[in-house]
Amino acid sequence: MHRGKGMKFVGDSRVPVNRKPNIPKDYSEYPGKTEAFWPNFLLKEWLVGSVFLIGYLILTVAHPSPLERQADPTDTGYIPLPDWYFLFLYQLLKYEFASGPYNVIGAIIIPGLAFGALLLAPFLDKGPERRPFKRPLPTAFMLLALASMIFLTWESVVNHDWEAAKAQGEIREEAQFDTEAEGYKIYSEASCIGCHGNAFEGGIGPSLATTDKTAEEIMEIAKNGVGTMPAGTFKGTDEELKELATFIDELTP
Repeated sequence: MHRGKGMKFVGDSRVPVNRKPNIPKDYSEYPGKTEAFWPNFLLKEWLVGSVFLIGYLILTVAHPSPLERQADPTDTGYIPLPDWYFLFLYQLLKYEFASGPYNVIGAIIIPGLAFGALLLAPFLDKGPERRPFKRPLPTAFMLLALASMIFLTWESVVNHDWEAAKAQGEIREEAQFDTEAEGYKIYSEASCIGCHGNAFEGGIGPSLATTDKTAEEIMEIAKNGVGTMPAGTFKGTDEELKELATFIDELTP
């Protein structure tokens, strides 16, 4: 059978005969302003993302994050501070109506309503308009959320004691000691750990690992107090106080 007589060649249906360029249909709302998501739009996103990623990496290498001392579960005076992008939620929990017995309001209800409103904004206004003044509902939600976040973040920053935060997190020298020693047992039972740390590194109170005070001076301070430490803090006997003071005096950092 000769070609063209009684025989037809059928091409693979998966391959179109006439290939068309990757151009999306021109929507009437935005004539001439559309572009293909792949690869045009996505390539731009990748390029911008790469620039920011490299910038963040350079910033991280040039200015490493400051480290604090090892976490101490016995330091009840330590006040943690979240990263800057959570400061507005942290500040919200300081207000009376959203803290204490009403903590669930500040931690769950108010943030849930705010983020829920932002998620629902596209469904509440489905119009084609892109100008903000012609989309009052989504614009109002966004401006309210932005203003609230800026205000709460600012309030958190200006009302936080940054000097105290730096002092409570600084890396301090710890002492070498025997945890089975009688002096350390007295130290633990007298609740000194809460202010001076479980390794005598300090916390609310000063470090005892590097103190230059003698045993007699330590006994005097424990009885009569000094600075923010009130008198009569130590409730043990004189013999226990002497044992404790001697133990602290013999510490070596």
